[in-house]
Amino acid sequence: MTGSLDKIDISILKALQQNARITNKELAAKVHLSPSPVYERLKRLESEGYIERYTAVLNAEKLNLGFIVFCSVKLQRLNTDIAGDFVAKIKEIPEVTECYNVSGEFDYLLKIHAPDMQYYNQFILNVLGRIESLGSIQSSFVMNPVKQNYGLCI
Repeated sequence: MTGSLDKIDISILKALQQNARITNKELAAKVHLSPSPVYERLKRLESEGYIERYTAVLNAEKLNLGFIVFCSVKLQRLNTDIAGDFVAKIKEIPEVTECYNVSGEFDYLLKIHAPDMQYYNQFILNVLGRIESLGSIQSSFVMNPVKQNYGLCI
């Protein structure tokens, strides 16, 4: 799991998952070190890729993007060029907030945020439907989000 990380590194990562805006001084107090070594550890965790980026979690409902859909996608055919082209197109679509290449009946699983069903219907017809390699889709609509944890269990 965490080969070169010690307990203090793990504590730093856990604290940052809870609040990425924590000051170095506050972080140092949480992990029981002085600020200077915590700062050095933080820079190492960033440079070694344990921390990819810092982000804010936005309220989708308040931003009128609370209609969440998980869309399973099957391509007509699958090879390196077709998959690469599909992935490049998906990366350019802002409504698609997550995309995973999956095993099983479908090839990709997309998480899509939209204002409402009408918007999603038009999105399917005018955005996803224009991707030539698309074979079929199956949409599952989120009725009630039960758990949304953006951190990792470390």
